Amino acid sequence: MKRYSAFAIAREAARYHTGWERAWRSPEPKSHYDVIIIGAGGHGLATAYYLGKNYGITNVAVIEKGWLGGGNTGRNTTIIRSNYLQDPSAAIYEKARSLYETMSQDLNYNVMFSPRGVIMLAQTEHEIRGYQRTAHANALQGVKTEWIGPERVKQLVPIIELSGPRYPVLGGLWQSRGGTARHDAVAWGYARACSNMGMDIIQQCEVTGIDKSDGNVTGIQTTKGAIKCNKLGMVVAGNSGHLADMAGFRLPLESVALQALVSEPIKPCMDVVVMANTVHGYMSQSDKGEMVIGGGTDGFNNYTQRGSFHHLEETVRALIETFPMISRLKMLRHWGGIVDVTGDRSPIIGTTPLGNCYINCGWGTGGFKAIPGSGWAMAEVIATGEPQGLAAEFGLNRFQEGRFIDESVAAGVAH
Repeated sequence: MKRYSAFAIAREAARYHTGWERAWRSPEPKSHYDVIIIGAGGHGLATAYYLGKNYGITNVAVIEKGWLGGGNTGRNTTIIRSNYLQDPSAAIYEKARSLYETMSQDLNYNVMFSPRGVIMLAQTEHEIRGYQRTAHANALQGVKTEWIGPERVKQLVPIIELSGPRYPVLGGLWQSRGGTARHDAVAWGYARACSNMGMDIIQQCEVTGIDKSDGNVTGIQTTKGAIKCNKLGMVVAGNSGHLADMAGFRLPLESVALQALVSEPIKPCMDVVVMANTVHGYMSQSDKGEMVIGGGTDGFNNYTQRGSFHHLEETVRALIETFPMISRLKMLRHWGGIVDVTGDRSPIIGTTPLGNCYINCGWGTGGFKAIPGSGWAMAEVIATGEPQGLAAEFGLNRFQEGRFIDESVAAGVAH
């Protein structure tokens, strides 16, 4: 694989861009792999990448029923932060945030990481106490955040209305090293690096069954034929329950749509990310000038990837109180992604009741920001056969002796 650089651009310009290679190969599947990862989204590709980089395991196939990065990786609002209260959550998200900072250099692919800063608004007295507590916890965790007052919020976000009719802005939790990245580029960068290691990325290949023998996984059935493997990783977000059913066990997950939208592009007016949890809306401005807006999950289980007008109205109506200027904007497009949510809103990374089968799921609405940390932890589990490092230390393995445990709230793992 040729390295991308300023010199490469100049060279290709001189020969009319005839020498660019494909970013990754699209081979036919082999009959056997050491590891198969199901799901070519950010988490699946990151798992494959860190298997190769950290453990030298490169006889790997990443199987995708659609196109690379076409699921939740390409359907989110790209926010990256690690300002969580509980130690386990802060640790894995801070690991992910730190990996994002050097990702473009590590992958030789510009993922457009922009540490523009993230403000979580406090709009009630309860939120003031909660965010001040989080700031103290973050200081102990080594995560750099600070509590700021309304004047500082206004300085960072001139377009904000501090004295809203229902929920005035009373301050906020500020993480200056949080920000955004280009979601597609994250998937493409990992895919390019995996392909360069000799891994196979197989798109348009749906898994239709999982082969088992004596309590262990032996391979998978796909629309492109049977493929054998020594180890299997399931990393498919909202479709985790379907794959688990094929493997013969159940997951305590519910799948719901998480919706987002962008406005028509306008001139630069906001260069930070703002999250307003009281009204459950968040907003940033993209490089193209669009206001990127997201909200909460749908109130009912579903597998749709479309937007809905009732949710659009709820999210925008709430944000207009805090940002009156957006009332004059037109919506450009909106969409949905399928997120998988556990009862305690904490992820699952670890072993399963099926031998040599490992699962990474339950990230809910926090999937994109976790991609590199999640891949790092999942690679540890697959390579060693049991939770190590991040996954072990922070209680993400939720199966014990074939039974799912839900003790993470008591253990302090909940977000």
